[in-house]
Amino acid sequence: MTSRIDSTTATGFAATYPTTDEDIIGNGSHPPRQQREFDGAPANLDDLHIVVGEIVTNIERVLVGKPDVVRIAIVTLLAEGHLLVEDVPGVGKTSLAKALARSIDCSVSRIQFTPDLLPSDVTGVSIYNRQNGGFEFRPGPVFANIVVGDEINRASPKTQSALLECMEERQVTVDRTTYRLDRPFMVIATQNPIEMEGTYALPEAQRDRFTARVSIGYPDPAAELSMVDEHAGHDPLADLAAVSNAATLARLIEVVRGIHVSRELRQYTVELVSATRGLSEVRLGASPRATLQLVRCARAQAALSGREYVIPDDLHTVAIPVLTHRLVLTTEAHAARRSASDVVRSIMQRVPVPRATPSRR
Repeated sequence: MTSRIDSTTATGFAATYPTTDEDIIGNGSHPPRQQREFDGAPANLDDLHIVVGEIVTNIERVLVGKPDVVRIAIVTLLAEGHLLVEDVPGVGKTSLAKALARSIDCSVSRIQFTPDLLPSDVTGVSIYNRQNGGFEFRPGPVFANIVVGDEINRASPKTQSALLECMEERQVTVDRTTYRLDRPFMVIATQNPIEMEGTYALPEAQRDRFTARVSIGYPDPAAELSMVDEHAGHDPLADLAAVSNAATLARLIEVVRGIHVSRELRQYTVELVSATRGLSEVRLGASPRATLQLVRCARAQAALSGREYVIPDDLHTVAIPVLTHRLVLTTEAHAARRSASDVVRSIMQRVPVPRATPSRR
């Protein structure tokens, strides 16, 4: 394995953190587990469960006591989406992102967003080559399979917008030339919603491009005690080795794409999302993009549950992470202490669930 994590900041300096087998074993940790190979054969649900189980085990060595958060992160990965991790400082936002990135042997880059970061620091820039008298493009850190954006709301809106084309179209356009990004491609961004000084709130167009948003929250006392016992004298990220790779992940994504969604459930999804646009307490409802992302995440959720078809419970499980960050509530709703999660829950209770759906394709 030859994966390395490149860290880029506005100062232009880049640091490389070793994640190769030799580096990890040389540090005195246990040898990495053997990655599962498919030898060109199509993957199936059994393969998905084995690989995902190894990735989850890897992440839970770092993030203790948060299985639901880890599951949503995996769902977003398999749905070819992007994840926004939003919570207070110190609960493991960056650790979750880095643990997921290090669990897969692929190209990984990390961007520390700062107020003076420029769009070209993210996407790349054309540099004049005096030897041949022409310009050549130097790719930025966004040219990776997994991009970890730390504290994304500390960058200016101009720099935040550099990710719009990357996240939606999987490409970068610089100087009238378009460069395709490798697949799979995932952005995992973190932000602190409490601290407002020196930050810039993500615009609705940017938030809508994130497939799901999760809040980690504080651990329960038992999990926090376990974290103290295991992590106080050692960084668990230092021991993580990749348990999968980009080629395997691409095959698992194909498995998820093949999960069946009945016509009744597709109609039910449209009704759920459409209901967010007609409420008096919602100033801006969920977009059609949210409908697509909800179906994709429901497919991934069904695959993780061992089914080749989606049921209403799959939609309900992923509805809050997928929809809440897209809703803009009215002032009256905030005054009544209504949250976006409350709104989504009330919609799921009000919209009739299809009575029967086919069990298989």
